[in-house]
Order: sequence, then structure tokens, then C-alpha cells
Amino acid sequence: MTNTTTAPPAPSAPAGRTSGWIRTPHARPDATARLVCFPHAGGAANAFTALSAGLPEDIELLAVQYPGRQDRRAEPCAEDVSELAAGVAAALASRSDRPLFLLGHSMGALVAFETARLLEEHGRVARLFVSAARPPAQDWEEPDLTLVGDEELVAGLRQLGGIPEPLLRDPEIVAEVLRLLRADHRALLRHRCPEGTAVAAPVTVLLAAADPKNSLEQMADWARHTTGGQDLVTLSGGHFSLVERPGESGPILTHHIRADLARAEQVPAPADASADASADASADASADASARKEPLADLVREILLAGLEGRAPKLSTDLTTLEAAAREVMSPDAYAYVAGTAGSGATGRAGREAFDRVRLVPRMLRGTRRTDTSVTLFGQRLPVPVLLAPLAAQQVAHPEGETATARAAAAAGVPMVLSTFASRTLEEVAAEAGDGPRWFQLYLPSDRAVGESLVRRAEASGYSAIVVTVDATHLGFRPAELDRGYSPFLRGTGIANFTADPAFRASLPAAADATATVLRWAQISTDPTLTWADLARLRRLTRLPLLVKGILHPDDARLALEHGADGVVVSTHGGRQLDGGVPALEALPGVRAAVGPDVPVLLDSGIRTGSDVVKALALGADAVLYGRPYVYGLALDGRRGVEHVLRCLLTDLGLALALTGCASLADVGPGLLFPREPVGAYGTHPLARTTSDAPGSSGTPENGERR
Repeated sequence: MTNTTTAPPAPSAPAGRTSGWIRTPHARPDATARLVCFPHAGGAANAFTALSAGLPEDIELLAVQYPGRQDRRAEPCAEDVSELAAGVAAALASRSDRPLFLLGHSMGALVAFETARLLEEHGRVARLFVSAARPPAQDWEEPDLTLVGDEELVAGLRQLGGIPEPLLRDPEIVAEVLRLLRADHRALLRHRCPEGTAVAAPVTVLLAAADPKNSLEQMADWARHTTGGQDLVTLSGGHFSLVERPGESGPILTHHIRADLARAEQVPAPADASADASADASADASADASARKEPLADLVREILLAGLEGRAPKLSTDLTTLEAAAREVMSPDAYAYVAGTAGSGATGRAGREAFDRVRLVPRMLRGTRRTDTSVTLFGQRLPVPVLLAPLAAQQVAHPEGETATARAAAAAGVPMVLSTFASRTLEEVAAEAGDGPRWFQLYLPSDRAVGESLVRRAEASGYSAIVVTVDATHLGFRPAELDRGYSPFLRGTGIANFTADPAFRASLPAAADATATVLRWAQISTDPTLTWADLARLRRLTRLPLLVKGILHPDDARLALEHGADGVVVSTHGGRQLDGGVPALEALPGVRAAVGPDVPVLLDSGIRTGSDVVKALALGADAVLYGRPYVYGLALDGRRGVEHVLRCLLTDLGLALALTGCASLADVGPGLLFPREPVGAYGTHPLARTTSDAPGSSGTPENGERR
């Protein structure tokens, strides 16, 4: 396409029936939003029937029917994209009583874009979704199909998919498809769009991982054509993934539509259609308490008042008991994977024992009815000093896996750190997480192109920090998994970010089956040859804040900073790597002393309660990553189970702060602990003596004030 300036025509109806432009596969008169879908070249309105059927009752799908096909066959096909856009815009003029969301697939993305331009002259388009389509100002590099023979065209159709093979063997059907395809391509080739043309609506780009026609780099340029912001979501499958996999694309579209409606109305988005309509009282009260911004102790009163009516929580509020309960419902393989530790389990046990040895000293009459739990990390204010730790392959615990966790985390206001080895793609999880902060955990693969692609996808999907894990370049010796001969990854669970990745798929051998795909993943997913130079290379690759996870020695903390890290995570990997290692909590003071008071330091491994969080903060952590308990909640009750765990944890945290006399996290310091330095606060840890010359070794002042 040549880039020349052309003004959009006025939205007047072309010749023919205006009402003929729109089809409604499933009428929903009470819907709160309409999704207008534009088909691909050669396509028709019925391409979106399955997608329409899967949408919830509050979203009505309107499918565009171009002239020249099916019941409009007697009408001539459109001569250019602007003609199509004018017809649709005129037909939608009488349907502006509800927010309009436009979705265009392939060539339909151009028609949807031009339609949005017209509608924005007379009203607002809430969002534009574009699927399998390059931006309008790019040269699509499409051939003149009038010069391409029928057999070659049919071969191309087979490669793209979208038409069942039996239909491609029917001469009459093939002749009709090729007639429409050539006509629509003539309109496509005539389309002209200047480089600076933009719509005001935000744009969501849907890129199928195995689409042979479009790449991540090409699709990213849609950002040039909107002033409302752009995000990118990767779908599994090929060019026609949008319509062939409505079970995947439907929830993504629903999430964006509901989130936009909620922002416009400034009210909470309704629950997902997949959630149980009869959600328990605890989940409902969670939303109510959040809206009222009452003290977290409301959970205690809520549960006790429910008890007067004979109702008890579905899950225990003692978060240390959830592992045993989850073991009863999880498969033996899944439980072994989630709960297993390295060797004899000494590191895992020591991690808990370290917390048990630390004692908090209550303080009285401090007037702490409300506690401020917010913390600033990397310039972003987080509501709580707790993030969900990156736990891989969560689908072994629950079919919805990380998407259920993301919804629960968003509802509880807890940021989520997504594992590279998730069972759902980072784009799917981002769609469920909404506007809340989220981080991406990265295992650096040996294939550098795949590593860079993962980082770029995380950036495009709104992840605001990269957490690179450095303590698992070799797999720990974990008897619970080994005794069962079990790995979820070798069974295809936990590798979604790779199978959906364009760079990874490009590295696969031709016609690779599932086995070949898994073997390729195993070959490149981690890199035992990594050095600090690789961290520096990663630092040059992205401007996002970079944290190094798996640090226990103060010298390693200093090296991480020297090679570009912005923060560190003190971690034993939940005891899953080195048997007999130092507990994370005992390593924390030495690491804090090594990096000084101003570098963000987080901690994971062994945390179970709100009091544990306070102990970690008192010993130098700015925030913590919370791991296994939320996966046990996921196994026991899906999204609601994760919400229950987080509500209990945050209630316990708020009360622990109040009972130690802390009105905010700035009041937390070693002065809360008895004895004063039970594991060596800020610089007195044995390992810290090797770094006595480190800047900031004096640590936090005695009065416990924190930045």
C-alpha cells in the first residue's frame, strides 16, 4: 500500500439496504455493550457465530456482512475499504445507545479502523481490537490475486487454515471463495492510509503465535495509529485463531470490554462469566470491604457474624493448614511437584524455623485503628508489601491455572509475578490482571532470540518489572518428583509462553509434533553456562526495572547491582534447589547491609502468615513474595480459594502492624524484634563481615525508620 493522504468520507449509506450490513447471531437485548466484528477477505458474518455464542449475556456481538456474499450476493462487492467503512458506520448510527467495541480480523482490521475514524466524528468508540493484521500505513505486501492461479490460491488457503479441507475439495465452494477473495483483495490494494492517521480509541492487538503472515515487530506498529494507547495479546494457533479458538479469544475480549466499561463508569467490573454465579459470601464481602476501604479486621467481624447464621468459611483461616487440605484434593503427581523440596528437605524446614525463632514485641496505645500497608518500589506505589511469587505450571493445581490466580490477585490488590514456566501465556494473564501492577519472572533461556522475545512480549503486555531467577540454572534434586518420575513440563504443562512465542516456534523443526516441541523446550529453557555478563546483557535489552532472584550471599548482591540489577530477591527457591542451604530470612540482614538502605530488597521462602511478613520487613526487606499457600488455595477452590488466602494474609498483616504499634510500614524496623537482633539485624550477620566495607552497612537506624 502506498501512503497517501485521503480524508475519510462522510458516513452516508451506500446503495443497497443499510440494515443488510449487520447480523446479530445471538440477540441480547439487555447487553451493556456491543462488539462489532469485521470479517477477513473472502469471509462473511457467520465467521463469528461461535465467538458470539461464547460471549456472556452482557455483551452482544454484531457481525458485519460485506456486500457480494451469501444473502447479499446480488449486490456488487465493494471497490475499496472506505466504501465498506462508510456502509458499516451508517448502519451503526442507530445502535449508539450502548458502548461500541470494534473487532476486525485480517482485512477486517482495516475496515474496522476506518469505521472507527468515521464513528469518532459523531461519537465515541470504546476500543478497537485488531487481529492478524498489519497496521494500516504499512505495505501489506499483498499480491494482485487476479494474476495468481486458482491452484496457487487454494494452496495458500490451505496454509493459512480457516476453511475445512472438505470444502476446499468442492469446486463450487472453491469458485465462490476465490471470487470473493479476489474482489476483497482489489479493495484492499486500493486502500491508502497516511502514516500519521490515528484513532482516539485504545487499540488491542491480537497476534496468533503461529500466524505465518504477521510478526510481533509488524503488529507493534499499531501504536502509531492510536492516541489512546496500545496493548498486545498473543493467541495460540495460526492465522484464524481468533475465530477457530473462541474459548481462548472470547474471555480476552470480555475482560477488556468489562474493564473499559468499569473505568468509564468508575465502578468495579462485574465478575467473570466463568465464575460461579453463586459465589460464597466471603468473596462478595471481599468486594464490599474493598469498596468501603474499612480496616482489614473487617474480615474477622465478617466471619464471626456469618457464624451467627450458621455459616463457616469454606477454607480454614489457618494458612499453615492448607497444604494438608490441598494434598487431599490434588493428584499425587501435582502435590509432589508443588510441595516437593530438595534432598532431605532441610532447607525448606530451616526456612520455617528461622521465622519461628524471631519474636515480635507488641506495643500499646499507639492509636493504630488503621494501618497504611502501601510501599513504593521502582517509583510505583503498591497497596501492600506482598506480591504473589512466580510459581510455575499452576494448571496442575486447577484447570484455570494462572488466569484464576490473576483474577484473584487483582481483586485483592496484590501484584502478581508471573513465571516464565506458566501454563497460560503472559498475554492471557495480563488480560485477566486488569490495570493492577504485574511483574514477569524470567528464566534466561540458552536461545538468546527466545529470551529477547519473552522480554519484548512482557513489555508489550504491561509487565512493569523483570525478575530474573538465577538459582535454578540446574534443576534441584527433588525426591518427591523423581520418585514419581513426574515433570509437568515434559507433559506439556508450563511451557505455554514458549509454544506461543514466535522466536521459539521459528526454532522448531518443520512439522514439529508435541514431543519435538517439548524436547526443544527442554533443550533451551534454561542455561547452566550463565554468568554475570549475561545479566549485563539483559540489562541492555530492557529499560524495565530488573531484579535478581535467588540471592543469599552479600557478595552476590553487590555483583548483581554492579551488572545492572535495580533490586534483589533473597530466596532459597522455596527450598527446592540446594539441600542444607542457609534460610532466606537469616541471609536477609547481610544482603541488606551489602546493598545499602536505598536498593529494593525483597524476600521469599518460608512466609506463611502476616506476622512472618512483618518479621521480614523488620529485618530489612521492602516487600515479600508469597508462594505455595496461594497455590494450595487455588487447588482447593480456584479463584475464590486464592482470594481467601490473600484476604487472610492481608488481614493478619494489618493486625500484626497494628498490634506492634505501626501505623505504616515506615514504622517497621528491628526495634520490633525480641531479642533485638535474633538473626543479626542489618550488618551483624556472619556473612556480612565479608562485606564490611560495603556502602550502607550501618543499615536502618535504631529507631526503625524506613524509607
